[in-house]
Amino acid sequence: MPLIDFSKDPRANVKGIRKRTLRMILAASKSQYPEEFGALLRVEEGVISELVLLPGTVSGERHAIFQFHNMPIDFTIVGTVHSHPSGSCHPSQADLDLFRRFGWMHIITCMPYDRHSWAVYSGTGAPMELEVVD
Repeated sequence: MPLIDFSKDPRANVKGIRKRTLRMILAASKSQYPEEFGALLRVEEGVISELVLLPGTVSGERHAIFQFHNMPIDFTIVGTVHSHPSGSCHPSQADLDLFRRFGWMHIITCMPYDRHSWAVYSGTGAPMELEVVD
């Protein structure tokens, strides 16, 4: 049986995020404060264009727990987004564990939830660049 080449998966080749989607993420993060906001990221033609709110996600001041058993079968989902009310966009050990288990990229937002207070990480936890597009 041949090995699957995951580098050819279109979900692994995300190049950008829509400006309106980023604004929605930041607004939802700010609205959820002081608890964490969490959602899944959906890609269309190489650009993150939508959020998927996962039923049963549990939010608290130090966590957003995803109930992945409620996830729809959707091959356009590329990863997660969640907020850090603490003000740090750096992933915690729990974040890194999540990143390794699920998805190709992950966004963390932090206070003050403006266009400069977010970061993107790969499934291995390495920082990534993501272009904001119209």
